[in-house]
Amino acid sequence: MTLFLGVLVIVAAVVAVMRRVDVRLALLLAALALGALGDNVALILRTFFQTFCREQFVVPICCATGFGFVLRHTGCDQHLVHLLVRPIKHVRFLLVPGTVLVGFLVNIPLISQVGTAVTIGTVLVPLLRRSGISPITTGSALLLGASLGGDLLNPGAPEWRTVCSVIPFTKGSDCVRAVFPLQLVQLLTATAVYWALSRREEARHRKEMEARSPEGEEESPAFRVNLFKAAVPLVPLVLLFLVSPPLGPLSVHEYWLTDVSSKADADNFESRLIGAAMLIGVAAAAAASWRKAFESARVFCEGAGYGLTHIISIIVAAACFGKGVELLGVGELLLRTVDEHHWLLLPIAGAVPLAFAALCGSGMATTQSLFALFVEPARSAGLNPLHVGAVVAIAASAGRTMSPVAAVTLLSATLTSTNPLSLVRRTVLPLLIALGTTLVVAIVMAGWK
Repeated sequence: MTLFLGVLVIVAAVVAVMRRVDVRLALLLAALALGALGDNVALILRTFFQTFCREQFVVPICCATGFGFVLRHTGCDQHLVHLLVRPIKHVRFLLVPGTVLVGFLVNIPLISQVGTAVTIGTVLVPLLRRSGISPITTGSALLLGASLGGDLLNPGAPEWRTVCSVIPFTKGSDCVRAVFPLQLVQLLTATAVYWALSRREEARHRKEMEARSPEGEEESPAFRVNLFKAAVPLVPLVLLFLVSPPLGPLSVHEYWLTDVSSKADADNFESRLIGAAMLIGVAAAAAASWRKAFESARVFCEGAGYGLTHIISIIVAAACFGKGVELLGVGELLLRTVDEHHWLLLPIAGAVPLAFAALCGSGMATTQSLFALFVEPARSAGLNPLHVGAVVAIAASAGRTMSPVAAVTLLSATLTSTNPLSLVRRTVLPLLIALGTTLVVAIVMAGWK
């Protein structure tokens, strides 16, 4: 009976989100209801406060969004985007896949999907419009590139904070190495399928546009790329790789960032290391655009506040909801299922995060809420939990990209004056095909037959 009522609560949360109820409110109320059904509302309350002030999430995420705001303030992000766009600017055939690729690459150092969409959108949306690309293709390419999971190749990605906190002695660089081959398959497959579908749609759109005169479209003035400014967004990324063993040649003493005499404080070293890398990036951005340097501190704090409001809050709500789902016995059910059918683990690790992220609109929150459920089943099945974590993170990114309530979807629709559902419909099939292909590769890599 409890399980049945719990399913009703989950369905009610899904319906509420689909009816545009704030996702945080819907998930928190559902979490409290699930806690009541499981006779453990206290667990939900503890999860709320623990997650809301958990340094492993707050420091790297807020520092990353603060850094993104400073990049936008100083204009360094635009120099990187223009540099990446140059090879495809005069080749119309490559504009659509090039937009996806540019978004993916920019998302690696910027981490934030919304920040990536804003950054590349200001350059690529006018370019694609002048080239006769339809608004829906422009918006969906922007969405796909910004949200496909480029941030997963950054050791400072919030998803890896979750993985590192659950798997002892794991670093962000270990997670990047685990996810890289799978993410490459996801990127190439999704881009190829999306490109093929878009070419058919664009052929139809081009026929409708042939009668229209291109006169009235103004060429944007030439943009002179400053290579130093273009390199600034990459500073934190490079620093994190340089200090990540075994390949990183540099090391940072823990006492610089933590109280080594305190075990609890020492556990926060890697999170603070990411924050420190972002602060160095802020300093580099200020040096690159010294006329705007005096406003950098204020802008950084505004960005950190944005991260708390729009990212941390969703992670908190999703974490509470995930705990509520755990109270229904989902973890035990998953473990029993995997014990009986080991081959189901990776497909479930792809399907469940995909659906959860499509519901809440956050890949970070999905990984944070669900990854722990797969650790023991992975060990039971003889799999490396890090490999399963890579699948969970990729599936969560795909689910976010096909979510009509995701912030990056809403922003992409706003930038291109389109309907969010239209953009989602264009990206769903490429994402599902890509995720299916990635799961096959993951199963092969795991050595299953």
